Amino acid sequence: MALGIDGLRVGTWTAPGGTSGCTVLLPPSGTVGAMAVRGAAPGTREAAALGPAGKVDVCHGVVLSGGSAFGLATADGVTRWLEERGVGFEVATARVPIVGAAIVLDASVGDPSVRPDADAGRAACDAATDGDPAEGGVGVGAGCTVAKVAGLEHGWRGGQGVAVVSAAGVTVGALVANNGVGELVAADGSWLARARVDDDTPRFPTHGGPIGGVPGGAVANTVIGCVVTDAVLTKRQAHRVADLAHSGVARALRPAHTDSDGDALFCLSTGRIPATVDLVTHLAAEAVELAARRGPLAAVGHGGLPGLADGRAPVV
Repeated sequence: MALGIDGLRVGTWTAPGGTSGCTVLLPPSGTVGAMAVRGAAPGTREAAALGPAGKVDVCHGVVLSGGSAFGLATADGVTRWLEERGVGFEVATARVPIVGAAIVLDASVGDPSVRPDADAGRAACDAATDGDPAEGGVGVGAGCTVAKVAGLEHGWRGGQGVAVVSAAGVTVGALVANNGVGELVAADGSWLARARVDDDTPRFPTHGGPIGGVPGGAVANTVIGCVVTDAVLTKRQAHRVADLAHSGVARALRPAHTDSDGDALFCLSTGRIPATVDLVTHLAAEAVELAARRGPLAAVGHGGLPGLADGRAPVV
């Protein structure tokens, strides 16, 4: 099962050359959805509707994409794909699919030929299966990079990572695209990926200046993802899970949630297993933490930057 959740399907589209892409999550009917943003530079769709004050409590699809704001067009393709299959929120004369979206800024922004668009969103839907999603430089993870605190040129490849955790009969899965500015930290506090400069080289933010010494900072950042659970959650509880799941980002990256990051997480609840919201938030933070590490750990070198998976066995 995709992310350990019955009825969930996940599909990816990766641009030719592997420079960008998108990933779509299609939950079963009746799934409750919510979204929480912690970064200061987000690019999102339906953030208000899926926020705690939004009237709609269902979510029919989530798309995570490269291409910065241009990549939000992928949600148009997902919306049309769902409409053609009769999926949506009933209004007076139509069914309107509720599709949340979040984007990362990757190299495709400067090359319109590889920006994910509506056709890319449709292709990801067509490719969606209930199997385990791929990790590393695929889908939304294709153009991701991490550890850019001394500048992008000293960073590492990021990627798409997944993790599944369970306790007390409840399962929580997470799919995370790690394109954060921060350096990657292991569970024991040791470094997994530091900027490729000498240890005494000034790093953001402790050197007191902008990221990479560039006015305005390095803007090609952001961690986005989706938490999916079989627990029964209300809309308010799902938002709390999405919000507190960001703790996993902060555990995996230093620094996290900066002024140049647009970190955003979704929560989808299929509503099958009674559970406390505290249990689900605990599991969600753990799953996001693991998935945020696994993406870069599974990535190989590309576009002039090395990958943590270069010359190593695949992440399992």
